[in-house]
Amino acid sequence: MEAPAGTTLVVVGEEATTAIRSLEGFANVRAATFADASDDDVARWEATASVPYLVHDHDPLAHVAAAWVEFFDDQSTYGVLELEIERAVEAVERHAISVPDYYVVVHPEALPVTWKHWWLGVLAVASPNRVIPWPRPDDSLAGLLRRLPTARAWPEVEPWLRGVTAAVPDRVGLGGAA
Repeated sequence: MEAPAGTTLVVVGEEATTAIRSLEGFANVRAATFADASDDDVARWEATASVPYLVHDHDPLAHVAAAWVEFFDDQSTYGVLELEIERAVEAVERHAISVPDYYVVVHPEALPVTWKHWWLGVLAVASPNRVIPWPRPDDSLAGLLRRLPTARAWPEVEPWLRGVTAAVPDRVGLGGAA
């Protein structure tokens, strides 16, 4: 699958659906929630869009994120984290998934601690202006779309994702880790 032509935002957090629905009716935005959709379903949806902004809640790195959080919360093993990273790298190489242009993290202050470190640490270290904390889910994301920060592109996925194993909560971002 080809990468989407528009700017893609993945909205995460408990109130992601509310934030995404605030964009309904805007002609230049295609917004949707994908509770149980596959990567292929979302990629097809993105590929058929011909609007400047695509906004949804399907994180293509969700399995890596969950494995990282579970590893550091002592709920899983290092092997599971490595496996999820390998699967994600292979999917990127096959063009089955692509990292979105931006992640919007709704109510980051309400996230469990390790998840906070994932969103605002591991991902933000990779490309700081591509992860946007959004403490006001009741406000429309339309205002954010009008003023998205310019940012360097995400780094090459393979070495960046493989480096996630060295990113430790409370230390990620200190001294250039990850």
